[in-house]
Amino acid sequence: MPQELMIYTPLILLALIILSGIFTIKQQSIGIVERFGKFHSVRYPGLQFKLPLGLDRVVGKMSLKIQQLDVMVETKTKDNVFVKLKVSVQFMVLKDGVYDAFYKLENPYEQITAYVFDTVRAEVPKMKLDDVFERKDDIAVAIRRELEDAMNEYGYGIVKALVTDIDPDHAVKNAMNRINASEREKIAAEYEGEAERIRIVAKARAEAESKRLQGQGIADQRREIAKGLEESVDILNKVGINSQEASALIVVTQHYDTLQAMGSHNNSSLILLPNAPTAASDMLSTMVTSFTASQQLGEEMKKNQKSLELKEPQKAKMPPPPRP
Repeated sequence: MPQELMIYTPLILLALIILSGIFTIKQQSIGIVERFGKFHSVRYPGLQFKLPLGLDRVVGKMSLKIQQLDVMVETKTKDNVFVKLKVSVQFMVLKDGVYDAFYKLENPYEQITAYVFDTVRAEVPKMKLDDVFERKDDIAVAIRRELEDAMNEYGYGIVKALVTDIDPDHAVKNAMNRINASEREKIAAEYEGEAERIRIVAKARAEAESKRLQGQGIADQRREIAKGLEESVDILNKVGINSQEASALIVVTQHYDTLQAMGSHNNSSLILLPNAPTAASDMLSTMVTSFTASQQLGEEMKKNQKSLELKEPQKAKMPPPPRP
């Protein structure tokens, strides 16, 4: 038994030594191997070998996955409003820059945070608060450009820089909300005023059309009445009543028709002035006299007009007066 143990002991030790030189690297990771305390090589995912007994050491492993760092920055805008910006920086270790990433940079998170603070506080004070919201992509581009110039030297690549949140002071947000509400109320009032104007114009047009049609109806009515009166006068002339008497008779008839129509309604009020029993006949005779006088006056005016027209040509034919 002791002899067998003495035989297998070197084999066991040899196996342990060999096994101590075997290690693995996970997917999307890179291992850093040093030999005698000096950088020796970079090992990629899979089964790897190194010198045992501490000759080679795996001093570190770095992830090649995309990492994200969120940075909150408080700064002041051009219009003296304090605002907080949340900047999300996505970065990764470059395969060709593993040595620089491991040995040159102690803490990449602090380095990236410092550059983000510096860039944001250099860009935002040039803008007003409204411009910060509108140009947040420009801020993100400036951050990425600044980080790429600085971090590529240390083996880090910047995938994306995003301004994910802009948070001004609470009082400023309330004021912005009030401004927005007032602007929307102003637009709503303008639309309501325009709608009211359209309604007024449409109503005015409808009323104008109604008045036009009403006037046309009244004109047609009066035209028909005139035709009826003309026919009535012709009929009365055929039975021996002259035009003046016929017109007076028609007027008196319309007068009594009007009184009858006004008295046919229960709610109408009619006041008749006191007159003699012969008032109707007096009114008729007065109207006949008036029509006769007006007819005579019209005939005299026609005669005077004709005499004036005859005298005008005679004046034109008279020779001019002799010169002194």
